[in-house]
This record gives sequence, C-alpha cells and structure tokens, in this order.
Amino acid sequence: MISEYQIRVLPQQAFNEQSIKDYIARFYALDARTIHAVRVLKRSIDARQRTIYVNLTVRIYINELPTDDEFVHTEYRDVSDKPEVIIVGAGPGGLFAALRLIELGFRPVVLERGKDVHSRKRDIARISREHQVNPESNYSFGEGGAGAYSDGKLYTRSKKRGNSEKILHVFCQHGASVSILSDAHPHIGTDKLPRVIENMRNTILTCGGEVHFETKMTSIIVEKDRVVGVTYQTTKQTPSLPQQAEPHFQNKGEGSEATLEGYKSARAVILSTGHSARDVYRWMHSNKIEMEAKGIAMGVRLEHPAELIDQIQYHSRAGRGRWLPAAEYSFVTQVEGRGVYSFCMCPGGFVVPAASGPEQVVVNGMSPSGRNGKWSNSGMVVEIRPDDIEGDDVLRVMKYQERLERDAWQMGGRRQTAPAQRMADFVKGKLSYDLPSSSYSPGLVSSPLHFWMPQEISQRLARGFEQFERHSRGFLTNEACIIGVETRTSSPIRILRDKDTLQHIRIHGLFPCGEGAGYAGGIVSAGVDGERCAEMAAEYLKQ
Repeated sequence: MISEYQIRVLPQQAFNEQSIKDYIARFYALDARTIHAVRVLKRSIDARQRTIYVNLTVRIYINELPTDDEFVHTEYRDVSDKPEVIIVGAGPGGLFAALRLIELGFRPVVLERGKDVHSRKRDIARISREHQVNPESNYSFGEGGAGAYSDGKLYTRSKKRGNSEKILHVFCQHGASVSILSDAHPHIGTDKLPRVIENMRNTILTCGGEVHFETKMTSIIVEKDRVVGVTYQTTKQTPSLPQQAEPHFQNKGEGSEATLEGYKSARAVILSTGHSARDVYRWMHSNKIEMEAKGIAMGVRLEHPAELIDQIQYHSRAGRGRWLPAAEYSFVTQVEGRGVYSFCMCPGGFVVPAASGPEQVVVNGMSPSGRNGKWSNSGMVVEIRPDDIEGDDVLRVMKYQERLERDAWQMGGRRQTAPAQRMADFVKGKLSYDLPSSSYSPGLVSSPLHFWMPQEISQRLARGFEQFERHSRGFLTNEACIIGVETRTSSPIRILRDKDTLQHIRIHGLFPCGEGAGYAGGIVSAGVDGERCAEMAAEYLKQ
C-alpha cells in the first residue's frame, strides 16, 4: 500500500529516513516494520518562530518497495534526418528548446558564441587572476548561459506559462540530485551544474542535433518578412560543423584563431541569446526589428558573514547547528513608489565578477551545492522603469546599465576590483576607511557608493535597508559589505512577439525566447519558455 502524509517535524527528524518512519508509525499508529520505504515529495523550513520546524510531504510504501524512479524520464529519439531549427544561444532557454524539438521530431542546430561549459572555467578564472574579460567567454556567455556559474537556483514564481515541474525532471534525468524535486527553493549548485549541462549537450548530439561553440550569429536574414537564414562567425571549425548546410567560409586570419564567416539557411530560428547580448540588441535596433524598453532592477551585491545570517534567520546564537541548511532570506518593500528587494540570495556562497566586456564592473553571486562558505550574499536592487529615464530611445535602459557599470569600473580602479562600502556606513552616508573580508576574489576598493551611484538607486536602497533591519534585527551592520554594481538582473529589452504563436510580431519564423528576449527571469522560467518556443516553431514548420 502507498500512502501520502503531511507532517511537521524537528530538523533532526526531517533529514533522517528512519526518524521519519518512526514519527509516522507513532503518529498514525502504524507498525514501523511494515514501512519499507519513504520518499520525500516536498520539504520546506518554517523559521518564523523560535523553534524551527520542517514541513514535509512524504509518500510511504507499506509492505512494498518503490517500483518507479523518483523522476519522470523523457524519451529522446534520433532526429538526424529531420527538419532543422536553428537555436541561437546555449543557455537554459536554448538547451531546453533543443531538447523539446528532439521530442517533437525536429533537429536542433545550436550556435553558441561562447565556449563549452568546462573551457569557460579558464576564462572565468582569468577575470579574477589577471583582470582580463574575454568578451565571448565569461560569466554571461558560453554553454549554460549566465545561470551555469551562478548557483543553479531553480525556484520560480511563474506558474502560468508552462510546465516548470518538467524542467526539474529533465535536470534530474541529466544528473541533478532528486532533492530539487522536493525542496521549496531548489538549487543544483555551481560545482555540479556544469556536468548536468554537459549531459544535456550530449543528449542533443547523440540524437543527431548539433552544438557549435565559439560560433557567433552576426545577422538574421529576412526576406518578405520571413526568416530564411542566419550569418555567423566562428573562430574554430569543429569536426561537427555542418558542411552540408551551405556555409560559405572565408578565412580571415592565420592558424587556429582564423575567423570563419558562414551562412546557414533556416525556416525557423529560436533567438535565445541571454540578457547580456547587447550587440544583438544594437543590431536588431539598427535593422528596425521591433523591440521595446523594459523595466529592470539595479543595485548592489550585499555580503554578510554566513554565521550572522544563520543567527538572525534561525533566532539563535548557535546559528544553524548540525541539521539545518545555510539560512536564506527574502526581503521586499516599496520606497518612493519603486520596489526595493533582495534578489538571487546565495547562502554560504561567494560574489563573482560578472562583466561581459571591457570597462565594466558587474557583480553576481553563486554558491556550491553544499552552501558551506563563510559568507552569504544577495543582490539588493531597486526597480527602474523605462519612464524613469529621459527620452524615447528603445535602448535607453540598456545604456543606463552601461553607464553604471562603467562608473563602477572607474571607481574600482579601472580593473575588476570592485567599489565597496560597509553597509551601515552606506546608510549613514559615510566613507568606509576599511572593509571587512570578502569572498570577491579580484579584490575590493573602499568607495562612497552613497555619493556616486544614481540617487534614485542609492537613496532607495538606504531606506530599504532600514526597513529590512526592523524586520530582522542585526541585518543592518558594518559587518556587512555592499559591492557595486548589480545590474544584470534581467533584460533591459523586450523583443516583441505574438502572445499566441510566440513569433516576432512581424517576422515569421523568428521566435524570441527566454530571458534575453524579455520573457523569463531565471533558469526554470527560461527553460519553460524555451520549450514553448520549440513547440511553436514545430507548429510553424508543420504549416
């Protein structure tokens, strides 16, 4: 017999299968010897009171064992000889679009401007070590997209646009822990996500699809308002490069770094470039492809000692103790008509340099699967609306981002060292004469962020911090450090598309997708949008 129960237990009981069995047997008057297996379906921590509880939804197997896997398998078949769809970008939107196309019997051809997920690591390491940013291989560009090296958080509030549960199951099928199916705020971890992404790529290749790295789309070819192909550049002609697909290469240099230019015909293109592909936005704007300015949130990365956040959130000087995970927090308020909130909270994590080009300082956060680092950080951001910026230029929000990132670069010493300030000093408008230790490996420079950041951001942040302190005593402290600047929370552009077909409003066969197109806000929502765009592209090709 299989039964499901909702129970509320102490942390030391919640993470031990035998303890769960004993609790259920005692509470529901069952014989513990007949409970052969327990499967946790949902898990969330209730830390609102002094005594911490864990809420569990569990499935118990009485006098039998589970006969199915903990996740649903998706069948992927050979599509070597099927119609092709080009996917631009190998972030979550692009990867899930490719996998869904295979399910539907179409052959994905993925063009990714960056490197594969493992080769990216060397370029990412150079940012901290040498203060050099490779504009094609960094925290934003490369296999897995911006999410590959930013913790792998899988929590989404969006329930309207598609099957987010399936996204989690596909991740499990490719090597993620099944705990992501039960945790209230699931995450894979920076240390484990690259392997999962590599497995997804191998599924695409095994089924007859193609994935080309260091291959940058340079234009979309449109005739009579229909997509007919794309042009691209590549610095590396891989063995799997599609020789049969009309590429006309020109050798623009010597040796392994020669630039090859090519053209590939296509009746459908899924454009999934991510939120930092500013050159794509500029190309589309100059070619009069309809877009609109989109609101965004910008601010700083706030870093506390992890032990302090544990003590605050778990209401105990002992912190999290043996059984509880590193504590999370989520804050949101309104200041002068604009939202101020925490974003991408990374317990036990570290702050990373996320610039994607020269003369930029951008910060982001990530954490390993164990979340066992000395610090905890989150983005602390302020809502910026297009109407807050003068003019009617569709790129004005993006240009606002760029100005703030360049200011941070200048204030940080024109390197990847980041401008920073103690939290309480920021609120009081005081310069910090020294800074606390930090996880940000390129280094910090004391800087008066309260003075040089735009007032519509700095003043709202300061008032927001004061409100958050009233909610969680001890949060506003000089033990914490604010690091500038956090600007890449989402896309500053929305590429206009039809709400039913998901095609661009004018160009047939062009499917703007995911976070870069302005229709997603994280790994799961981008994956959901990728699947939906794949389905619409398949319908379009069938017609």
